[in-house]
Amino acid sequence: MQDRVIVMGRFGDQASTASVSYRSSADLIEVTHEWLAAGVDGLAGAEPWRTFRWYHGQKHYSGAYWSSTARGHVIYESRLELSRLIFADFDPTVRHIIAQPFLLRTTVGGKSYKHIPDYLLITTAGPAVVDVKPARRLADPKVAFTFEWTRELVEARGWRYEVATEPDSVELANVRFLAGYRREWLFPPSLLEQIRDKVLDTATLAEAFRCSPDRPLHLVKAAVLHLLWRREALIDMTQPMNGRTELRRPA
Repeated sequence: MQDRVIVMGRFGDQASTASVSYRSSADLIEVTHEWLAAGVDGLAGAEPWRTFRWYHGQKHYSGAYWSSTARGHVIYESRLELSRLIFADFDPTVRHIIAQPFLLRTTVGGKSYKHIPDYLLITTAGPAVVDVKPARRLADPKVAFTFEWTRELVEARGWRYEVATEPDSVELANVRFLAGYRREWLFPPSLLEQIRDKVLDTATLAEAFRCSPDRPLHLVKAAVLHLLWRREALIDMTQPMNGRTELRRPA
């Protein structure tokens, strides 16, 4: 993919002087490049620039989530970051997820600044850099300034930049529930194929659960929910999921 360079932005020609540092997954050696010259493959293969910390009284819950997209654990530093991570894992356009991917350095008005984004997503439409922050914090001048110059650097490469805040509670509940069925090796391929053949548009979840009476009901239910996770069947994710929820095939 060719980078699209924006020569001048609100902060001047910062993109041509900014740098990025990341840790190579092969040997954990720190690598630094000019921002516009850093290869996507190197950034996509980076180890987290920093890992989460545990200490008594901390306000955020850190941890690691097993991602079906990354085929391994991806760290998060707060429950809000975990929410965005699960949505990325559920997104079929996302091909890889890197947490705390790199350290950006730039100079604005003669002063040096640095920032570590929360996620780098490698998508079918190109790389996307994601920062996660509670909505109430976005009005903080320091936070707004950091995100503004970060956006300018990211978009100077023709990449997408996103600031993620609290998601819709119903949609999050649905995605988190389906994430429990994300491990594909737990489902017999023959059962998945049987369900694909039998589950038609406008079938309800309750009907889909009964589509294979020769199989244990709990296994059929889990397999249907796995296909929903994989987006091989779709539902209205903005509504609470129940037995009357209608399925439809992807367009």
